[in-house]
Formats: sequence, C-alpha cells, structure tokens
Amino acid sequence: MQTQVDAPTLAEELVDGNGRPYFLWDVDMTLEEFEAALRSPDDEVRAYIVGKVMRQAKPADALRFVTQEDARALWPRVRRYLGHTREMWRRRLAVDEDGERVPR
Repeated sequence: MQTQVDAPTLAEELVDGNGRPYFLWDVDMTLEEFEAALRSPDDEVRAYIVGKVMRQAKPADALRFVTQEDARALWPRVRRYLGHTREMWRRRLAVDEDGERVPR
C-alpha cells in the first residue's frame, strides 16, 4: 500500500505558477533550469542539484529525476548535501559511506 509520502506528487502540483518546483523553495529556478542542471557535465554541480532534490523533495519525487544508480554513483559527492535525510537515503540506496553497495 502506498502512503501519501511514498506517492509521487501530481504533475500539475509539482510546480508553482512561475514554473518553480515545490522542492526548490529556496532558489529561483524553474523546472526546466533544474533539469538542465541535472545534465551538467560538472560533477559538483550535478551533485549539488541531486543532493538538493534528494534532501528537499519527497523520495518518490526525487526518484522521478534521479535514478538510484545515478544517486549511488554520485554518493561520495552528494552525501554532504543531504542533511538530515542522509541516513534514510544511505539505507534506501543500500550503500556505505563511500557509496559501495551493501547487502540488504
């Protein structure tokens, strides 16, 4: 059974009237700009943006934009941006602090 937290946000509720996703409340960035930043060739830029969505969006919404494989690959860079969500993501991705897979 999916709970409200596990269910992805409806597409029409993901962004405000200016095109800003709810999870980017602290920056002036549209969904299109956010998606472009996710494709940045700069690993640090990508890690910051991935960390932001993982920290500030519901997990189901974060996984709309970032695959678990990408999150694992960026883990050594992303983990510092996760704040209080770090341990939840570490368990969910089944990685150790260095980003290596651990058995579930």
